Amino acid sequence: MSLNKETKHIWEWIPGGVGAPQGFWANGVRAGVKYANKYDLAVIYSDVPAQAAGVFTRNLVKAHPVLLSQKHIRNGLAQAIVINSGNANACLGETGDQAALAMTQKAADCFNLSSENILVASTGVIGVEMPLPTILQGIEKAIAELNGQKREVEQEAKPGSEIKIQAAHNAARAIMTTDLTIKENALEIKCQGGTIRLGAMAKGSGMIHPNMGTMLGFMTTDAQLTASQLQSLLLSAVEDSFNMVTIDGDTSTNDTVLFLANGSSGIKPLGEDFLKFQEAVRAMCFWLAQEIARDGEGATKFLEVQVTGAKTREDARKAAKSVCGASLVKTALFGEDANWGRIIAALGYSGADFDPKAVSIWLGDLLVARDGQGVGFSVRRATEILAAKDIIIKIDLQKGAETAKAWGCDLSYDYVKINGSYTT
Repeated sequence: MSLNKETKHIWEWIPGGVGAPQGFWANGVRAGVKYANKYDLAVIYSDVPAQAAGVFTRNLVKAHPVLLSQKHIRNGLAQAIVINSGNANACLGETGDQAALAMTQKAADCFNLSSENILVASTGVIGVEMPLPTILQGIEKAIAELNGQKREVEQEAKPGSEIKIQAAHNAARAIMTTDLTIKENALEIKCQGGTIRLGAMAKGSGMIHPNMGTMLGFMTTDAQLTASQLQSLLLSAVEDSFNMVTIDGDTSTNDTVLFLANGSSGIKPLGEDFLKFQEAVRAMCFWLAQEIARDGEGATKFLEVQVTGAKTREDARKAAKSVCGASLVKTALFGEDANWGRIIAALGYSGADFDPKAVSIWLGDLLVARDGQGVGFSVRRATEILAAKDIIIKIDLQKGAETAKAWGCDLSYDYVKINGSYTT
């Protein structure tokens, strides 16, 4: 699902990001983790303890903040999240464990909370020791500013004030690494008893592959929901959104998606209202996932692969992800080369069950292969389609009724430049 007119009757898109829901606040500061003038330290805070859910990397090598957040979220509660960019805090042994814990303890001291109610996330270079004093000072600065913003907003009784919106925007800026665009959004859902809000922000540009990848995502809501409800909603949404994005085939040590619900709206969505909320969560995750794909490192094109006619849902997902992630498909897109043979080859090693002699392939609305063989098509029209910024590849396996979509981007010279000198 994307942001379009069809969903407008269900919810309204509003400013404010993760700070839009009642009782939530966010802020970002320039702490100097890696660069002096970059926003690189963010905090999210709830006025009251919130129900919490999380999804984490499936990489066997997990960063220290991932391990700590997995531990802290077991009780289904959290009241604040601390995030830094510029350093992954990964593969550092006991030093990394202590750094992650110190971040939660500093935030707990500043907010007067238990450190077990603080979650933490980091993104950046693996294997580099955290500049802990710098980060702890940044946490103190971010929380002091957040508390000042709270007082200013509350005194003027302006819950949707520009102060709060800008602070949340700075938080979204602070979690970026090689991202070129800020990824944040919020929406408001009309329910029988009033309105509930959902806010979100994410980062991701490279090292992105199904099962998430250097990708951080954070969602907040003022709806009354249990931690188990949140976890179920999050797992379902992530499976069809973030886990269907591939930029470069690399799964990170740090990827994390956290979801907090503080109930401050006083509304517990039930029945039709719960279904609305469920669709809103999915729409938000779909939007964030697509924004990450559009912002792929060095990307010049956005790719959507649509698979229909699969025997099973898993077959459809395997086929879509394989084509979307194939290096030769991605380089063909960059070169605007209508080489459909690379597409069917990627299908062949996807692991999906299908008959190669039954496959049809389209570039946009242009049929380029039918029944596993090429058809005569206009090269000029194909070039026009591939010259666009957004490209859709459609594949019909003619094996069943299941469908899936995956998102990614092309593979350009700039991707190699960015990642060939990432640490230097």
